[in-house]
Amino acid sequence: MSDETGERLFRTATAPGVGDDAALPGLETLRAVLDSVPGRVVALDTAFRYVYVNREFLDFMGLAAADVIGREVAQVFGAKIFATYEPVLARLLAGESLRWEGWRDYPDGRRRFVQETLRPYTAAPGAPVSAVIAFNRDLTELKQREAELSAKLEELEHTQALKSAIVDNALAAIVTADEHGLVVEFNPAAERMFGIAREAAIGRPVSALIIPDRHRAAHDAGMARLKAGGAPRIIGRRLEMEAKRADGSEFPVEMVLARTETGGCCFYSAFLADLTQQRATAGEIERQREALRQSEKLTAMGSLLAGVAHELNNPLAIVMGRATLLESKCEDEPALRADAARIREAAERCARIVRTFLNMARQKPAEEHNVQVNDLVRGAVDLLQYGLRSGGLSLELALADGLPPVLADGDRLGQIVLNLIVNAQQALATTSPPRRMRIETGIEARRPDRSPRVWLRVADNGPGVDAAHRERIFDPFFTTKREGMGTGLGLSVSRTVAREHGGDLSLEQTSPLGGASFRLSVPLSPEPPSVAPAPQPPDEDAPHWRVLVVDDEPDLVELMREVLEGAGFEVAGAESGAVALELLREARFDAVVSDLRMPDIDGAALWREVCRLDAALASRMVFITGDTLSPAASDFLRETGCGVVDKPFAPAELVARVRALVAR
Repeated sequence: MSDETGERLFRTATAPGVGDDAALPGLETLRAVLDSVPGRVVALDTAFRYVYVNREFLDFMGLAAADVIGREVAQVFGAKIFATYEPVLARLLAGESLRWEGWRDYPDGRRRFVQETLRPYTAAPGAPVSAVIAFNRDLTELKQREAELSAKLEELEHTQALKSAIVDNALAAIVTADEHGLVVEFNPAAERMFGIAREAAIGRPVSALIIPDRHRAAHDAGMARLKAGGAPRIIGRRLEMEAKRADGSEFPVEMVLARTETGGCCFYSAFLADLTQQRATAGEIERQREALRQSEKLTAMGSLLAGVAHELNNPLAIVMGRATLLESKCEDEPALRADAARIREAAERCARIVRTFLNMARQKPAEEHNVQVNDLVRGAVDLLQYGLRSGGLSLELALADGLPPVLADGDRLGQIVLNLIVNAQQALATTSPPRRMRIETGIEARRPDRSPRVWLRVADNGPGVDAAHRERIFDPFFTTKREGMGTGLGLSVSRTVAREHGGDLSLEQTSPLGGASFRLSVPLSPEPPSVAPAPQPPDEDAPHWRVLVVDDEPDLVELMREVLEGAGFEVAGAESGAVALELLREARFDAVVSDLRMPDIDGAALWREVCRLDAALASRMVFITGDTLSPAASDFLRETGCGVVDKPFAPAELVARVRALVAR
């Protein structure tokens, strides 16, 4: 457009479409162009009066051309809005073009984001400014969309950050793979679980990272089937399976697999929890439950065993006593004496077996006294003799003669010996013949750093203990035996008992027979061993002590009568508690020997009646019993302080106990 045309436009235009079209060729075209511009275009004179406005401006303001042309900006927009332009008016009139964008307020209260350009107009170069042309683009909707998009992006970033925080801090391992099986996400829990850094995992096949080799083919086949459109079989289900760590070791996991489709791609996320500790805990609970069941069985068997032992000990006591008496009567018949000795020894062996059973099942506080380790070995061997012999085991005993005693609870120490022998027997069960076991005892050489000890070694020629298991062999619940053969507590408890006695139990580095070799050591007893006095022949000038013998077994009453009369006592026998009470009311006695379990009036009831009749005599009562497992019997003996002789007993033991009573 020429300068002349522009001058005429600003001078003569009074409204859009108004003017001398013939005198202004192209003006109509120019007006049409300006009316089509997607922005507000106005022309102002130097007094800032409107000389031209386009259709966009009028539509935006909701005004007619007559309401605008010839009026000042302050009249159309208000003085307050016009005042915002006043700082730049002088610059415009000086010929400077200005441009800015931002939020603008309008008279009707609207607030719009606009991009505004103000350009001064001169009729000729160097001429003074004669008008100002303003171009105003309304960017409000664009700005609002940008704000909405920014808000959505911020929300998306926040959501993504929240999801990342959840994934990064999740306790479960999260592994995400694309439809090709390549890892796209590997959270910190997965790094810890599998021992693989995230950077090393991203982009690698998930099957090569965490799937055991033997399951890889099945995994790849499943991924191929899903990629081909096959129906998912394990999506959303809880599965227990084996996974692989970076070092190649396998461990149990629980997995839930989820499928997500986004952007036209399919992703699979596995949420995994390590079940190693859970499996170990469950196994320990099951072992403890089994141990509890076994304990309950032993408790029930103990009650049954108490009754069986009582019934068995009576005839054993008779056999032992009669065989001993028969030996003493056969001084001049060596052959008969030898036969009687063999009968007595067989009965004593039976008695040791029964006593060992009772000691294993007995529930009582620890009682330490002088114990002969060799006797514990012989008792355990007697108990296990049949199993050792039937298993084809060759047992060699190398027990040191004259071994000093140790101060210990014989029952608990005996259980260690039994456990070591049984362990060796079980180890040899899978060994080809010859199967050999050697049990040795001896005294350790004196050392300045500890007291002298007695040692016991149980060695075998079995498979021994693997080097990998040697450090854990004494750990609770650790066992190398097959299922059902043990709880893994025997060696742990045995070492604990040994150390409670001031000793130790260890697995030796080398074995004399090539298999396993366990060594038990226990300090010697600081007390000198008590020596039972040799039986003395009756003194003809000694007082004739009167003893009442009470037992519901007639043969046992007769045996005790004969034994005590042979020792110089005057003896009366009673085959029930009721008969004993009648005798006590009619005659004087210096001591009472009574069975504890009897059908009518038992030993406890008899003692209470004796307390009422003669309190001094009640303190000189001794009880003969094979029922040491019964809690009632134990409580009674502990309450009264009366002595007890376990059945079966040796005649000398009975005589010594009665002499101690009458000596009071």
